[in-house]
This record gives sequence, structure tokens and C-alpha cells, in this order.
Amino acid sequence: MEQPEEPTTAASDLSAAFPSRLAGDVRSVSAVMPDTEFSPMDPFRVDVQGETVTIPSRLYRGEPAAGWAQQVIAHCLYSRHSDGYVRQRHIEQVLESSEPRAAPFVVQLAGEYVLEILEAIGHGLPELAVPGSSQRKLYGEFIARNPAFFVRTECRAVSYWACHYRWKYATFGTYPGSALLESFRKAASEHTGTRWARNTPPPSEDVG
Repeated sequence: MEQPEEPTTAASDLSAAFPSRLAGDVRSVSAVMPDTEFSPMDPFRVDVQGETVTIPSRLYRGEPAAGWAQQVIAHCLYSRHSDGYVRQRHIEQVLESSEPRAAPFVVQLAGEYVLEILEAIGHGLPELAVPGSSQRKLYGEFIARNPAFFVRTECRAVSYWACHYRWKYATFGTYPGSALLESFRKAASEHTGTRWARNTPPPSEDVG
């Protein structure tokens, strides 16, 4: 089993996944989440408006039987669930949020392998391709703060396409994840005022 690159976030405290001002709200959500013997896996670190947060790549906790408060926080956390169906159900709710804390959860999934989630993100961010829109500003600012994270996201997307979807999409440019990454890249370019370099094969290029 691959070892985490960074210390694992404790299962009982997921507050590191969000800006510190939300620590109390995160603990309230964690308190109603079912217990698990498995800790969150392989956390990744990103900058959210100048503050470093540590988000689990996978979360192994069941969903609460009843509703919860702080729904954006809960949906963000469960978008990291080990079950792809759970991830999709919750990221669809996260996409409605215009809060910066939601951006890393969405962008992380853009580099993963569930095609239905990629399509859901594309449908759930209709203004991402619109210059000057609030969605473009939100994700452009986040990506500009986290260029290395976005490079890793692109590389993962190419790898998953090559392994799982190349039979269906002959070139990476025809893969839904490619269009989504291109929209994120344009958002970053608009935010910085400079052309954002592509770290994936161009739409016409295959990878061997």
C-alpha cells in the first residue's frame, strides 16, 4: 500500500481541512459523523486565501443518519469519501457554493478517475467558461495560489485517461477532464493576466 507523503489528519479532527476560523463548525460536523477505525488517507496541502489547509485524499466514515448543520463543510468532507457514489452526491452540492473553501475539493476531483464526477463538475460550473464570472474568479484565484497542485491534478488526469478511458477517447483533448482543466487554466490566466502554461498534452496530441 502506498504510504502517505505527509502526516495523516486525525479521524477525530478534520478541522485542518478548512481555514482556522471554521474550526468550531468543522468539529460540529465531525461530532455527528459515525466513528471509523480507519484514518483519512494521503492528505494534500493547498493554500486557501493565504492559509494552508490539509485535506484528506480519502475519508472512511459513514454518512450521518440525520441532517446536519454547516452543510457546505459536510458536503466538502464527504466529497473525499472512499465511495465514488458518495463523492459524486456530495460534490454536486459543493458546486453550488461560491465560497473559497470549496474550491480545493472541486479541483482535486477534476484530476480523479470517475467520469460521472467529471461530467457533474462540468455541468455544475456553467459560468467557469464565462470571462469575468464569479465562478471563473473563484477558481482562477485558487489555482493561481496553488500552481504545483494544479500541475499534479493535470498529470493525474492524463494518467487516468491513459489507463481507463483511452479506449473511449482516442486523444486526451476529447476526454471530459481535458475540457474541464482547460476551463480552470483559462480562469487562472484571467486572474493573473498571463497565459497559464499547459502541463497536459495539447488537444491534438496523443501520449504513447
